[in-house]
Amino acid sequence: MRNLDLSPLYRSAIGFDRLASLLDTMTTSEQNQPAYPPYNIELTGEDAYRISMAVAGFDQSELDIHMEQNRLTVSGKKVADEEKRNFLHRGIAARNFERRFQLADHVRVTDAQLVNGLLHIELVREIPEAMKPRKIEISSGNLLQSSQADEAQTGERETSKKSVPVGEQAA
Repeated sequence: MRNLDLSPLYRSAIGFDRLASLLDTMTTSEQNQPAYPPYNIELTGEDAYRISMAVAGFDQSELDIHMEQNRLTVSGKKVADEEKRNFLHRGIAARNFERRFQLADHVRVTDAQLVNGLLHIELVREIPEAMKPRKIEISSGNLLQSSQADEAQTGERETSKKSVPVGEQAA
């Protein structure tokens, strides 16, 4: 894979630092991430996702899920086996791991379950109301006519105030 230099983006774009650093970390971390444990990412709803990781041999107490800002980290620390075993073939991996996932804005973890050796992490994207698209209603009135009507009402109020002489009081 080719290396991508994002330094021109840092020099000319203001406010896109997070996006540039995200692209930078994605290109470097892709090469450094091990393939263990295997995982799936699936879309379970319009704004719902599930990460399923194969963590066979790990107990629930040996797994840790941690979320900081937009980074989800799943790690497994295998407790040392105190029983001395003589393996003829050892194909089941029992090594420690740490897997990181970069999450989009407004994505949060809602649930995590360990079922049949698979760790399922449920995610949901919740877009704030202020960021959701909204429809703007169009009024049928004419802006020119309504502004003339406002001016006429304002003018009538001013003339009614001027009609009372200063020295006399209205009865």
